[in-house]
Amino acid sequence: MTLKKRLLVLNTTIILGLGSAFSIPGVNAESNNKLENQKSQIQQQRSNLQATLAEADKELVSVLKEIAELNAKISKVEKAIEDNNNLIAETETNIASTKAEVDQLKEEMAIIEERIEKRSAILKQRAQSFQESGGTVAYLDVLLGASNFSDFVDRVGAVTTFVQADKQLLEEQEQDKKAFEEKKAAVEEELAGLTSMMTELKGMQATMEEQKQQNSSLIQQLKEKENSIADKKAKLQSEDVKYASLIAQIEQSIAAQTAPAAQSVPAAQSVAAAPSDSAAVNKQKPAAQKTKGSSTSAPKPSVNGGSAISIVTTAGNKYIGNSVYVFGGGRNAYDIANGRFDCSGFVHWSFSQAGISVGASTDSLKFAGRQVSTSEMRAGDLVFFDTYKRDGHVGIYLGGGKFIGSQSSTGVAIANMSSGYWKTKFNGRVVRIIE
Repeated sequence: MTLKKRLLVLNTTIILGLGSAFSIPGVNAESNNKLENQKSQIQQQRSNLQATLAEADKELVSVLKEIAELNAKISKVEKAIEDNNNLIAETETNIASTKAEVDQLKEEMAIIEERIEKRSAILKQRAQSFQESGGTVAYLDVLLGASNFSDFVDRVGAVTTFVQADKQLLEEQEQDKKAFEEKKAAVEEELAGLTSMMTELKGMQATMEEQKQQNSSLIQQLKEKENSIADKKAKLQSEDVKYASLIAQIEQSIAAQTAPAAQSVPAAQSVAAAPSDSAAVNKQKPAAQKTKGSSTSAPKPSVNGGSAISIVTTAGNKYIGNSVYVFGGGRNAYDIANGRFDCSGFVHWSFSQAGISVGASTDSLKFAGRQVSTSEMRAGDLVFFDTYKRDGHVGIYLGGGKFIGSQSSTGVAIANMSSGYWKTKFNGRVVRIIE
């Protein structure tokens, strides 16, 4: 019988009992035995209520435990938000620094280009003078026919026979050409890194919003639990008060009934003895016992016999509902102990539990094994999703259209990639690490 039904039955019993008590006739109309029987019945009913209260206490303990877990999770989320905000600030600093480096590289490239152009003008002028002085080879046509600077330098190299005196000039030209290409490559690399950082920054900002919503949802749940506890406790205490009042009335009637017959026993003493019965009932209330749970971690299974897939796909189960998404998380002992992972950090940790070393970034993980088709997909394979960027999210396939991973809104969780959000984000990339 549920707690709510028990309360309804007890409430009805109390009403009937009170009705019976208020119909207690005068001192001379009822015998002591009848009053004692009524008292015994009411005490039994109150004893039943005490049992219900004990059950309610157990339920409240369970709810309070859940509240404590919610509070712990909220603390984790708040810590994750703080860490992610720090990372955003650090990324913004890196972006500013990178922009300064790019600007410096562009200035250096402009200086090099200016030197190259000046030398090109000198070489063209000397080639023209050589031809006008009676040179037999149309060097000017060769040089002026160049389509671009690189082609021009190559053509200059082909006619070095007539510019031996300017050999040093040509060598400097080649060095500047090489320096120009190196600076250009550096700028392109820096710009690519800058673009990647900007993309990650946007992804982190989106994650922040999701985590804030998650935090608000948990706080709301906490308030609802607290209100529910207060209501249940108030109802049970109200019922207990009614029983106590009813028993007190009967005890007063018994004291009044027996006072004339026992002159040697003062009525006050009889009334004073009444609480002892109530106390006896209270003593019957089961005391809350603390049982110390024995948390024993299961031994890590052997990787032999193809159990590596089983280890990888189940290692993270202990974090489900007990973790939080942290950008860059899962790469140190503190994060692992407190269930702080990002998607690639979780995958890296899961495979390490089976003694398999893989990368800790989505870019490294997508090249960590053999690419297979979606039709060949099996448990233990890595699956990739296009979120804030191409291959921005990775998880471990479990089979049946499900995967486990650290999602930004839930932490470590099992998600469905056969429908809904993750189906639309799955890009078809499947990587097999364990053959």
